[in-house]
Amino acid sequence: MNKRTDDRTKKQKKTHTVLVTATDRFLSVWGPCLTGRSKCAWACRPEDAGRVFDWVSRRSEMKFVRKNTSGKWYPKAVHVHIYCVEAGHPALAVAVSV
Repeated sequence: MNKRTDDRTKKQKKTHTVLVTATDRFLSVWGPCLTGRSKCAWACRPEDAGRVFDWVSRRSEMKFVRKNTSGKWYPKAVHVHIYCVEAGHPALAVAVSV
């Protein structure tokens, strides 16, 4: 069974247009994901994309980190979760690498 969850509201889908995507190494071998991958994304505003990308890249359980600006993301995975990065999210406290 494939499960897709998107935490964004309709309004946020228009403002949080960049997805920083990754494969979750931990969840991809646990529970309902034993038969496939667990993919996740953090939806953010374009001006926050660099900080969110750096934050996700530094997480040891995340691999294949990518930035998606196409507005379309339909990964082949049994579990997909899109989180929404708002003010106060830890990713926004990260300095952007140059």
